[in-house]
Amino acid sequence: MPLLRLLILAWLCLAWPATHAATQPVPTLKARVTDLTGTLDTSQATSLEQALAQLERDTGSQVAVLLVPTTQPEDIAAFAIRVVDKWQLGREKFDDGVLFLVAIEDRRMRIEVGYGLEGAIPDARAKQIIEDIVAPYFRGGDIAGGIAAGTEAIGKLVRGENLPPPKRGARKGDSGDGLADTFPVLVFVALFAGGALRAFLGRLPGGLATGALLGIVAYIMVGIVMFALAVAFFGFLFTLLAGGGRSNSWSDRGGFGGGFGGGGGFGGAGGFGGTAEA
Repeated sequence: MPLLRLLILAWLCLAWPATHAATQPVPTLKARVTDLTGTLDTSQATSLEQALAQLERDTGSQVAVLLVPTTQPEDIAAFAIRVVDKWQLGREKFDDGVLFLVAIEDRRMRIEVGYGLEGAIPDARAKQIIEDIVAPYFRGGDIAGGIAAGTEAIGKLVRGENLPPPKRGARKGDSGDGLADTFPVLVFVALFAGGALRAFLGRLPGGLATGALLGIVAYIMVGIVMFALAVAFFGFLFTLLAGGGRSNSWSDRGGFGGGFGGGGGFGGAGGFGGTAEA
């Protein structure tokens, strides 16, 4: 199948630059608040800096805030690990540092907690901060207010104080990786939309269209370029090589859930969520 080989080769050539793009550089730690996006004005950054400095004086624990435009082509989790590895937050013997990372263009955020504070800020508490405290501010467009509220909540936990109880009806499950919720959607799109596109456009154009659609859906739900490219490629192959039978109908259940919530990122139609893994 020379045509198929050429198509696969072309696909790999297109995917190679994206999958091997240079990673975002980790900025030098010069202050407790580092804003590379220009989101915070001087007074807001100064207020946060002073609050975090007081927290360090009171407890010894170090909390840092980092705002970046994007972490792509890396997932926010991988970028956060590189940041904490370079910054070495917290005291050496206690590992009691916290990183609050926000990627504005990616619509994702993450709280990374050192081992010494995992008892005070477990995953559930980190997720609660993101979903119940920070997300409502972000949803309303108040990024500075959300960061201030989030760092205040982190400070309370570091000091041993309690947070308000989680809201009833909060969305469960951590979609930081988004994979558990993503696969059923991708299978649905591949089976129904893929069959319909192949029936109406033909095997090859339908396979290309299905691959593109699956890649877009995967990126919207998970926000990882390499994952989306892989899904698009396998969706193309699946549709191209799937068994015969022409479908004359398909489900048109378009639309992706918007709004905040979930721990995973500003997924769907534009709501800020966040990765709450610690």
